[in-house]
Amino acid sequence: MNTPIVELKNVSKTYSTAAGDFPALRNINLTVHLGEFLGIVGKSGAGKSTLLNMINGVDELTEGEVIVSSGGKPVSVHNLTEDEKAQWRGKTMGVVYQSFQLLPMLTLVENITLVMDLAENFKPRESREKALELLRLVEIEEHADKLPSFISGGQQQRVAIARALANDPDILVADEPTGSLDSITADHVFELFSRLAAERGKTIIMVTHDMGLKSRFTRHCTLVDGELMSESHTHRKGKQ
Repeated sequence: MNTPIVELKNVSKTYSTAAGDFPALRNINLTVHLGEFLGIVGKSGAGKSTLLNMINGVDELTEGEVIVSSGGKPVSVHNLTEDEKAQWRGKTMGVVYQSFQLLPMLTLVENITLVMDLAENFKPRESREKALELLRLVEIEEHADKLPSFISGGQQQRVAIARALANDPDILVADEPTGSLDSITADHVFELFSRLAAERGKTIIMVTHDMGLKSRFTRHCTLVDGELMSESHTHRKGKQ
């Protein structure tokens, strides 16, 4: 786990508001390694979601550089055009949101195949087979042809994780993915992320306001008012 896959170098983000400039991130330096399950922990408003948006290129940075080395090829994310970033993100990164963001008129399997079809990575039949494989991975294959409204919130989050894996990205970024789930369901989702990192080599960056989750990441960083204050490694049982 010593290969850098994400590097943030002196990253700052300042928003201009009617009340003046607001510094959301202040001089962030962070290296994330291949296969790591990294937690970014902090209170609401600390800058956690902004930090994720710097990594996936959804928002523009004010200063600094973000380098992502997916597939061994370093890319300076914020030097890409908007179209280039969209294409790069579709191949490199899966995103999981707290609100699931499944399309309600599509079945679970169709929510996943849509991502594959838009990227033109598979033929239609191959897309369905791959989607069913991903639903099997998240242990929800038997509900494949149901609409999202017919399954629970925890099951919808599992589908959202499967969808994020649709194009086999090296990196998953997760924005408060357990925030709207009960504790038992959240625990199941958390264990799924742990398995994806430990068994499939996925690099996972998850932000959360739940301080009680700190010990469950392979490493966690604390974000306070846009600054990284500390970081700590955890030796997880069962990991080598």
